[in-house]
Amino acid sequence: MRGADEPAVLGSDPSVGVVRGSDPVDLDGQVRGVGIDAVDVDRFRRVIARRPRVADRVFTDSELADVARNPDPTPRLAARFAAKEAVMKALGVGIGAFAMRDVEVKRAESGAPGLVLVGRAASIAHGRGIGDWHVSLTHTDLVAIASVVAVGIPQAGTGE
Repeated sequence: MRGADEPAVLGSDPSVGVVRGSDPVDLDGQVRGVGIDAVDVDRFRRVIARRPRVADRVFTDSELADVARNPDPTPRLAARFAAKEAVMKALGVGIGAFAMRDVEVKRAESGAPGLVLVGRAASIAHGRGIGDWHVSLTHTDLVAIASVVAVGIPQAGTGE
């Protein structure tokens, strides 16, 4: 048994679902969906080169500006694209359920990625009782991967 001031390690305590820093967040019964997606960076680069307007249709101005300062923004764009696809999977919908720009990857001051949903994506999430997201992005020169967890809105009076 761990003390109240000791950080929880995922899997070490069945009452702990996620660890944010040293503060465990009890998500028992609140995870509404999980999605993961991988994007081949070279293939994504070829799509953008062949159809430059695709980037404007898929990414928000803020996302494009965020990656523009990098010498090669393609792996970072591919990771953001993977995040948008992973959100669709977590919501249980397919391509076309909402515009790709309805999901935006934003960076906190710490650099941690977060998600902002608007429009149809936000409506679908709200309809499924989703109020928060956890997202992880990674990439190499070859592949970009995103995983997301959709977290439910705590119900009043349930102690969650």
